[in-house]
Amino acid sequence: MYYIKDYKEGQKFYGVYLCKVKQMLKSKNGKTYINIDVQDKTGVINGKVWDITNAIESFEELDFIQVEGMITKFQDKLQVNINRIRRAQEGEYDEAEYIPASKYNKDKMFENLIKLVNSVEEKHLKKLLEMFFVEDEEFAKKFKIHSAAKTMHHGFLSGLLQHSITVANICDYLSKLYYILDRDLLITAALLHDVGKIEELSSFPQNDYTDEGQLLGHIFIGAEKISRMTDRIEGFPEKLKTELLHCILAHHGELEFGSPKKPAIAEAMALSMADNMDAKMEGFTELYEANEPNTAWLGFQRMFESNVRQSEGTVENRKKKA
Repeated sequence: MYYIKDYKEGQKFYGVYLCKVKQMLKSKNGKTYINIDVQDKTGVINGKVWDITNAIESFEELDFIQVEGMITKFQDKLQVNINRIRRAQEGEYDEAEYIPASKYNKDKMFENLIKLVNSVEEKHLKKLLEMFFVEDEEFAKKFKIHSAAKTMHHGFLSGLLQHSITVANICDYLSKLYYILDRDLLITAALLHDVGKIEELSSFPQNDYTDEGQLLGHIFIGAEKISRMTDRIEGFPEKLKTELLHCILAHHGELEFGSPKKPAIAEAMALSMADNMDAKMEGFTELYEANEPNTAWLGFQRMFESNVRQSEGTVENRKKKA
């Protein structure tokens, strides 16, 4: 199949893709059109059906559809002007081609996570981590494959695992630089900071916000889950529990970014910065990989609130990798 990441402006768009979003909308002049997002494992592209004719057969969200159209560009982003759609038949597609996944092996990543768990010395925190990642096999299974986001960053299979390990590794490094940091508390908070996303986001192929996610959010869900687990551990120090929950509640750093609290202890500050760093760097990575190495300016990006450019060194590194 021809992957979404390989399309260029002016090319014919043709193939079977997963319909991620379908909306019936009206243009400014009152004409009905269809807005859809289609997906494969390399990315998502928006499409418009401006003329709803007999060539547009009935289909719904999460159907696999045969799409035909032309690649255009609008506001510096590729999109498809679609003139033909039909539901794909069984045997015309392999579902594995339509679900984006981490470039890293999930089993090896989980082995590294367990090494981090085993490195925690404080017995109550270590027990808490073991209850999540060792004793609860069903939770561990979900954590290994779950996405960390709908669209912003790590929005792919095992994205939650990849993000959590990277944040924990950054925190581990910070704990070596700054002696004031309680490494055990920081590593525990890093590995658990996004556990609420398992309830906030549905599994693929939907990978969309659940009712709980919309109404409560992953920070509240995760803090409540961790609080319940600590209550099951005999003698868990109350102050340690409060500090851990504070790290979870403050890990977005600012109230306007969804944190119920701003960081008040060094571990919470370190976690929020590590979380933000990995989110932003993964955002750059995904943006760069969605564009050609020789494309310098990539337009205004809401995540960074800036017009983004690839550095000369990045371009050279990507060419070498290719």
